[in-house]
Amino acid sequence: MKRVVITGAGTINALGHNVSQTLEAMREGHCGIGPLEMRDVERLAVQIGAQVRGFASDVIFNRQQMALYDRFTQFALIAAREALDQSGLEFSGALSAKSGVVMGNSGGGMQTLDENYRTVYEDGKNRVHPFVVPKLMNNAAASHISMEFNLKGPSFTVASACASSNHAMAQAFQMVRSGMAPVMITGGTESMLCFGGVKAWEGLRVMSKDACRPFSATRNGMVQGEGAGVFVFEEMDHAKARGADILAEVIGFAMTSDAADIVMPSRQGASRAIAGALEDAGVNREEVGYINAHGTGTAANDKTECSAVADVFGPHADRLLISSTKSMHGHLIGGTGAVELLACIMALRDGVIAPTIGYEEADPECALDVVPNEAREATIDVALSNAFAFGGLNAVLALRRV
Repeated sequence: MKRVVITGAGTINALGHNVSQTLEAMREGHCGIGPLEMRDVERLAVQIGAQVRGFASDVIFNRQQMALYDRFTQFALIAAREALDQSGLEFSGALSAKSGVVMGNSGGGMQTLDENYRTVYEDGKNRVHPFVVPKLMNNAAASHISMEFNLKGPSFTVASACASSNHAMAQAFQMVRSGMAPVMITGGTESMLCFGGVKAWEGLRVMSKDACRPFSATRNGMVQGEGAGVFVFEEMDHAKARGADILAEVIGFAMTSDAADIVMPSRQGASRAIAGALEDAGVNREEVGYINAHGTGTAANDKTECSAVADVFGPHADRLLISSTKSMHGHLIGGTGAVELLACIMALRDGVIAPTIGYEEADPECALDVVPNEAREATIDVALSNAFAFGGLNAVLALRRV
């Protein structure tokens, strides 16, 4: 099997409009969550979120592009441009023919859907823009990335709720590892922070009205965010041959299904995914130094995840550093795992562990080192990124320092 490395990274999210801004915010423990700015916000019970602010899409994209790009596609393209620019890759000939895109997304063009529902139902109009369908479809971001960068190999979108990004990156990893593709562009993107999107999530009664406090006894729910993370996954020999800067190596992955409940997580399902990723990576439990937790800030998720980590790692669990960066950038649903992978790369490459901010009071059922409130320095050889989604869909990636 081929070895797979990451040679480019890009992002836009509530913490920053690029990777350097995002990592600096993570180091400093900044919070991107604040009052929502949107139409009819006063009708919402939940009025906070991690919005991307100061984003002038009409400056970045022309009028024709704006007619085709929902906000989630805009985010994906911005992140992809940064990732490809860092990688130094250009696609033509055989490289173009074999390389592709796999993106994770859950809500599709929610902004477009919300706007056009208003047009038809509230404004009473009988026509919508002819590009509504291509603008809102879940695969729009992957398709536009493939077109912009001349990627003619396998290109598609994975939708598995909050595990979408990790599932997408796993497919890209497996394609490169198997030799099917020398390079894959992968990650996730989401923009559900519109009136209809937030109102729908309110119905689940899992949303906090004030802050995201994962693993803290005072937590009271999750907070939605938006944005994208995109990476260049490349075959190691190919990357070395062209002198690429390698950010980290992707060494393993596992996915499991709880097959139990549509919203309640399963300790056993999460445990099997974590253990499977270690087995696939061929590493011992003691080699893992950091886990970027799914850590949503809901009691069910936090307790289940901590129990699963304890099950898999045994006594070593007490020596692990575990943090939830959702406390800073919010829960990006289908895009969340991609932004969180940046924290894993920072841990491996820079030796900086992003904190779990908002931590107020210890929870005896989450008695692990969750790196409360302040970043920490540590030498990390292997890191895991957890994603546990509604529907009982679990996806865990393993990365190694290069």
